[in-house]
Amino acid sequence: MIRLHIENETSPLRAVLLGTAKSCGPTPKPEEAYDPKSLEHILAGTYPKEEDMVREMDAFARVFQKYGVEVYRPEVLEDCNQIFARDIAFVIEDKLFHANILPDREREFVAIHEVLDMIAPENIIRPPAEVHIEGGDVMPWNDHIFIGTYTGADYASYITARTNKEAVAYIREMFPHKTVKSFELRKSNTDPRENALHLDCCFQPVGKDKAILHKNGFLVEEEYHYLVDFFGPENIFEIDKDEMYQMFSNVFSISPEVVVSEKSFTRLNHWLRDQGLTVEEIPYAEIAKQEGLLRCSTMPLIRERMSS
Repeated sequence: MIRLHIENETSPLRAVLLGTAKSCGPTPKPEEAYDPKSLEHILAGTYPKEEDMVREMDAFARVFQKYGVEVYRPEVLEDCNQIFARDIAFVIEDKLFHANILPDREREFVAIHEVLDMIAPENIIRPPAEVHIEGGDVMPWNDHIFIGTYTGADYASYITARTNKEAVAYIREMFPHKTVKSFELRKSNTDPRENALHLDCCFQPVGKDKAILHKNGFLVEEEYHYLVDFFGPENIFEIDKDEMYQMFSNVFSISPEVVVSEKSFTRLNHWLRDQGLTVEEIPYAEIAKQEGLLRCSTMPLIRERMSS
């Protein structure tokens, strides 16, 4: 059995679901793209090749093994992109939430049956149909849960709008003892430098009290300042539009002391080391072409309880 336990983004990781790039199918047609960055690479003829993405994910798996983390992988489905495990489900406390995702991605959830079969059925929760939510927008941080959303009247016209206001209300209802804070994200179907697909595309906590942040990803300036005040300006690493596009905020913490990052993120990796963190650098630039990176391709299942 797996006893789920996730309270935050950085406590020592014990078990994780890592997606797979095997048999991820042919390059999509432009009209099949889920996000503007994938579309950009489809049109440019630079969409990533399967063997390159498999190599990148294998490097990630080796880092987990180095730190003694139990790694689960989905069953490989033929011609199906199963890289982004964070989209299909996420864990808060001892509950795994089955995301209401784009309907043609439902089989990705079924493919993690090895993990699901080890979880008590009452701890697997399917939100009601009107709740649209993906794990990239959900950021548990101890007594807070940060959620990225888009509540504009034109929500339905954005394929990049993934988490709605009903989702925020639902998570509040599920976790009445926590402070649930939502953030309106900037959305674009066509310009990847003006699109925060998920909250983790413009914000992520690292270490015990630090955060990576991109101001332009937030539609409401006060909401951006809420995070600056919450972590403290001296603990914030502010990334620019191009660094957001490269997915600088989508690193992944194995513990408060260890962060996995893309090897080309020189400025960020220097800063992380200056904060006393160990940075495990791996190649992940091909996967980044699909507007997702390290956090997107993981679903943490168990992190250690931290003594307060």
